[in-house]
Amino acid sequence: MSESVSVPEMAKQTESTPNQGGKVEHAVWTERMLAALGNGVKGGKWFSLIDKVYSPGNLLAAWGQVKENKGAAGIDKQSIKGFAANAWKFLSELRKDLKQGTYQPEAVKRVEIPKAGGKTRPLGIPTVKDRIVQTAVKRVIEPIFEKEFLPMSYGFRPGKGCKDALREVNEHLKAGYTHVVDADLKGYFDSIPHDLLKSEN
Repeated sequence: MSESVSVPEMAKQTESTPNQGGKVEHAVWTERMLAALGNGVKGGKWFSLIDKVYSPGNLLAAWGQVKENKGAAGIDKQSIKGFAANAWKFLSELRKDLKQGTYQPEAVKRVEIPKAGGKTRPLGIPTVKDRIVQTAVKRVIEPIFEKEFLPMSYGFRPGKGCKDALREVNEHLKAGYTHVVDADLKGYFDSIPHDLLKSEN
């Protein structure tokens, strides 16, 4: 039997709290958590956030974001449209698996997308379910990391992007700087030590 997903009132709210350039979703972060975010937590470690990840309101909001972003089907060939046809059932199953600790992500579908000069670069397409879980986790942990990031960091952050970085570069040029260095690490995510990243030490 699937556990039903009810929609709490908080899931319908769009109110959010600013957090150093980003926003903290009230559907996820309680007033107590917001206070802890502002004041810091003992030992600098957060515990027991998984219940926030699988909360009905958070999963529903995460599904809404994934649906809005559209995107192709993953390795299981389930499309956004196909998921939407039975969204309540799938979200209930997802919540149950996350709550019981039995959730297992699927393999990522690998496709090659064209780049300038006739080259291609690999792109990974997770399944719709995995994208929902990734989004749900992001909604919970993003404010914690956002609090630590420096203002000049622009990559993959809420309310920040490439154009903001370019504006800052222009300000530096106006201030008299004459060089801009553009560097990229080839195959970074293929070459980083994944075992070290996964270790708890």
